[in-house]
Amino acid sequence: MVKVEDAVVARLELSGHRFEILVDPDATDRIRTGSIDINEDLAIDQVFKDARKGDRAGEELVKEVFKTNDISKVAIEIVKRGQIQLTTEQRHAMQEKKRKQIIDTIARESINPQTNSPHPPARIAQAMEDAKVHVDPFKSVDEQVQIVLKAIRPILPIRFEKSRIAVKLVGDSYGKIYGDLVRSGYIIKEEWGKDGSWMGILEVPSGMRGDIIDMIGRKAKDQAEVKILK
Repeated sequence: MVKVEDAVVARLELSGHRFEILVDPDATDRIRTGSIDINEDLAIDQVFKDARKGDRAGEELVKEVFKTNDISKVAIEIVKRGQIQLTTEQRHAMQEKKRKQIIDTIARESINPQTNSPHPPARIAQAMEDAKVHVDPFKSVDEQVQIVLKAIRPILPIRFEKSRIAVKLVGDSYGKIYGDLVRSGYIIKEEWGKDGSWMGILEVPSGMRGDIIDMIGRKAKDQAEVKILK
């Protein structure tokens, strides 16, 4: 559970009343999609009229306005339709975290079309700074990636691209790295050979291709064959 001192206030003005909850700032994106873990995402599983003063909203009023006393449903509505009240320090921290997530996503899923290799995160960060990109702490990473790409393309040659890798695993290498392959990309096709080997075609973000091939070589050693498909 998030600590009270680390939580932020989510506030919704509705039907002439104010409703507030104390919520984990890192959970707001997920809560907006309708997914919430009361035990982890809320500092206190209560609805307030004024959270900082500890002034709670009456259960009858909550039921009248939200048509339910289910704290999960009420909290989702407050976060989805209301405003997040942040201190300057909290806003800066959330912006920086979201900025790093955007940079990591672009570095992982894009390449430099001139070299067919990924851009280092530092280069993407510099392009964002040069383009004076504003990161919204409340918008999701997926929403902002396309905005950032549009802003930095005049500065940085960049393209989102997928690569396909054919992988053959023999011996006990399948058990060692199959889970890593599933987490790294999308397995388009897989089959077992008569010799007991596993063969599959994996689609991955091009920016991750080198790291995935290195991982296969490191964990499977000489029990794996890898080929980049066109």
